[in-house]
Amino acid sequence: ELLARVRRTALAAYDHADVPFERIVDEVNPARDRSRQPLAQTMLALNSTPRVPFALRGLAVEPLHLSARVSRFDLSLGLSDQGGEIGGGLEYSTDLFDRTSMKRLLGHLVRLLAAAADDPSRRVAEIELLSPAERQQVAVELNDTAADLSGLAGGGEPRLHRWIERQAALTPGATAVVGEGESLTYRDLDARANRLARRLRRMGVRVDEPVAICAERSPALVVGLLGILKAGGAYLPLDPSYPSERLAFMIEDGLGGLAAPVLLAQVDLLAASVAGAGARLIDLDAAAGPAGDADGAPLDGGAGADNLAYVIYTSGSTGRPKGVMNTHRGIVNRIAWMQRAHGLTPADRVLQKTPVSFDVSVWELFWPLAVGARLVLARPGGHRDPAYLMRRIEEQGVTVLHFVPSMLHAFLAQPGLGRCRSLRRVIASGEALPAELAARFHELLGGAGETTELHNLYGPTEAAVEVTAHRTLPGPARRAVPIGRPIANLGIWLLDPELQPVPLGVPGELYIGGTGLARGYLRRPGLTAERFVPHPLGRPGERLYRTGDLARFSADGEIEFLGRTDDQVKLRGFRIEPGEIEAALAGHPAVREAAVVAREERPGEVRLAAYVVPAKPGPGPEAGDLRDALRRVLPEHMVPADFTLVDALPLTPSGKLDRGALRALRPERELAPAAPAAPAGGPGGGLVTELEELITGIWQDILRRGPIGLDDNLFDAGAHSLLAIQFTARVYEALALEIPLRLLFEAPTVRRLGVAIQAILIEQVAGLTDAEAEVQAE
Repeated sequence: ELLARVRRTALAAYDHADVPFERIVDEVNPARDRSRQPLAQTMLALNSTPRVPFALRGLAVEPLHLSARVSRFDLSLGLSDQGGEIGGGLEYSTDLFDRTSMKRLLGHLVRLLAAAADDPSRRVAEIELLSPAERQQVAVELNDTAADLSGLAGGGEPRLHRWIERQAALTPGATAVVGEGESLTYRDLDARANRLARRLRRMGVRVDEPVAICAERSPALVVGLLGILKAGGAYLPLDPSYPSERLAFMIEDGLGGLAAPVLLAQVDLLAASVAGAGARLIDLDAAAGPAGDADGAPLDGGAGADNLAYVIYTSGSTGRPKGVMNTHRGIVNRIAWMQRAHGLTPADRVLQKTPVSFDVSVWELFWPLAVGARLVLARPGGHRDPAYLMRRIEEQGVTVLHFVPSMLHAFLAQPGLGRCRSLRRVIASGEALPAELAARFHELLGGAGETTELHNLYGPTEAAVEVTAHRTLPGPARRAVPIGRPIANLGIWLLDPELQPVPLGVPGELYIGGTGLARGYLRRPGLTAERFVPHPLGRPGERLYRTGDLARFSADGEIEFLGRTDDQVKLRGFRIEPGEIEAALAGHPAVREAAVVAREERPGEVRLAAYVVPAKPGPGPEAGDLRDALRRVLPEHMVPADFTLVDALPLTPSGKLDRGALRALRPERELAPAAPAAPAGGPGGGLVTELEELITGIWQDILRRGPIGLDDNLFDAGAHSLLAIQFTARVYEALALEIPLRLLFEAPTVRRLGVAIQAILIEQVAGLTDAEAEVQAE
């Protein structure tokens, strides 16, 4: 925003007169801080004036160098001609830099200048800054992760389903899966999956062929996934909450051209258009039932370590989602590393709550089953409800679970964290982990007794879930929580645009190599070749995945995440390509152009904002129409919270979209929801009216927007699942009433929420004595 304001000021004065420095300062109005310069933090001073000896009669004269005790800039380099040689000194702020880093920086400068002097015709980007020792450190030593994990689980078996078969033989009667009202032993799980696998083989499913599966979280889903693997196929998960058009595309794209395309589904979840999208449909609930003796016998589908285990679709920058193909070898290595790092035992309980269409669900599902622990399933939709998750942790004695940081923040805000006494380990990934959130976690879940661990992990779908790990520790919050070091048998290279390693402390694009790398994108050879590139530092045939993420190595070898090289965003754990949303908006007949950016309304709260250029003059499209059109083709998390009408999209001098200027753009007109409805009481009279006032006030404060009508859809006004969690916490503070999160999705307006909350209050009061009811009423 600062640069955008400077640019606007300069352009406004360009055709008129020179711009005085004072004018720039007045226009930009930077925040004042007496400890630093407001507009410049680094300085290079080169004094080329030769020193002329001189003498004064009767006096001894010699140069005197005065050294300041306080750095005037963050970093300043002073150089001068010293008798034919260039010498000088580096001054730096010790609050920002350490002596070792500065010595390394000067070494890089000396190597740069020496190489330039030796061959002035060389491009600067081609000059090697690293010393041989530094290059060995960042390219080799920090990626020395080779490890033999074969003895940890599965007896060295490189296929995921074989691990679970081995465990079923060791502990057949132990409980493997616990759902809501249903559980399976290891014997039952293995036998039912064998029965399903035989049926899939009879239908023609073969090695490396995706099998689509669409089901709510349940024991039947686990049987379905395991059955597909046993048949030799790769499971392709479909989220039943996705729009039918998107599901139909994934089925056609993922199964198209197969001799035996198969869709496993809980049939009541699928629209007829999806169920008939060219695949033979199997009723999962019926197919995952008890197996006869013959059907339950072991089956070898023929898949090997380098065959596909699963295909997960992610957002695509070209407007089409893309399927990432991951192998048994990659996910087996990932789970074996996790077992080495954390040592799960049969006494552990792992909560599975991530939607199966996201790759974190892979280790949630299969890690506990591979080592004899218990897999505890959250109910469908339960992953969005912290109060429910807390009860599930307490009831089932959950010891391990995963949180996206934004959801962890909501979880820690819930009352009653002391009920989670069984919790021993929390894995965070999917978003950057704020240092303040990590510190709060240790404050609330640490203390006396056994402390709950918090681990920060990082990784894209293209590399078998996560590829780096860092354990956070209690104590003062540091500037940023590192994403850690590479896990076993994977490597992380931070490279410059010339594909050469960058020095410690210098940002570079993050590339991943090693055992966990995906095969590529399903039926997208061009995109695969673009993102999976030859390893510039490795052996012939080795590949790296180019993530598009920026990171740097700290002095101690930890990796710090810095952001993106492109426009991709992470929102509440979802990986989103704005280009896919923009393509969907551009398909609307009332839209000529559209751009989508992630906008931080307040610290930690990021929203998608769409800027729309109408197709013709006039009032333009309505926000509700645009939302409805997007919801037909995109998941809910990809529908922008805000829509703004603009005459034109800002461009850079090269003609590209200027997203920085877009965020600072003053909208000509914001496309808000319909005007608020007039207040009116509902069933129940005054009580509901008071509730409506309370509900409206809370939502207006959470959304930071003007009046909300009684019949406005709260999710059209900008609400989402994490804000809904804030609402339930505020209601608890105001009424001492715990309301289920699903209520907000079932009753998404103020009026309907008022009626629903009143019903809960009446039901609660009906079970009280007269005295208790009087206290409750007060």
